[in-house]
Amino acid sequence: MGAGHAHKLYRHGHSAVHALPPHCKLVAVFCFVLVVVSTPREAMWAFALYAALLGGVAYAARVPAGYLLKRLLIEVPFVAFAVLMPFVAQGERVEVLGMSLSVSGLWGAWNVIAKGTLGVAASVLLASTTELRSLLLGLQRLRLPPMLVQIASFMIRYGDVITDEMRRMSIARRSRGFEARGVRHWGVLGKTAGALFIRSYERGERVHLAMVSRGYTGTMPVIDEVTATRAQWSYAAALPVSALAVCLLGWTL
Repeated sequence: MGAGHAHKLYRHGHSAVHALPPHCKLVAVFCFVLVVVSTPREAMWAFALYAALLGGVAYAARVPAGYLLKRLLIEVPFVAFAVLMPFVAQGERVEVLGMSLSVSGLWGAWNVIAKGTLGVAASVLLASTTELRSLLLGLQRLRLPPMLVQIASFMIRYGDVITDEMRRMSIARRSRGFEARGVRHWGVLGKTAGALFIRSYERGERVHLAMVSRGYTGTMPVIDEVTATRAQWSYAAALPVSALAVCLLGWTL
């Protein structure tokens, strides 16, 4: 997979969760999200238990609550959309604080917020305890199509390359006294975007030629063979299995 690649979501640590093989964590998070989505929205207590399970994982991984909550802000646009649902949905209405709200809209908003928040929290915990390079190795271990894994790998690396190039171009503009303040500066920004595209395209061609010259034939070599023991699979399965028990209770009670 090449050299390691750190990202801002990753939190370095030496916990048991960090030590789990990446494909075990990927399967555990995927199954957990499936269970959460399958839970009836009326079983509110079940979602509280799911949150407690994620809290236990965060504690085991030594991920602070503030760190986790700060990264949950990414779902704010979805929460804003969910808040509007009781006002625009049709059907039976109910008065809440002097406002006429849709009952189905209230249930829908709760469903989106509860399940979305739990899914995002599980994803943040996964990213906080697993390096991007390890995630790509885990996807490869799970037999994801190699081409998709390569595309994801290049996308991650070139995202940082393009961001760094944009930063340098911005510094160059400011050093020459340029500051975008209105519509009349859009032409300069458009030319900057065009130059960025050309530079990125040329750099991609150079990298591809360098890879071909070193024997690249369409597949990336596997440097580290990631394996998992039965104990590690059992440890990773604790989260989705516990969640499945809660889900079954939610459907029967």
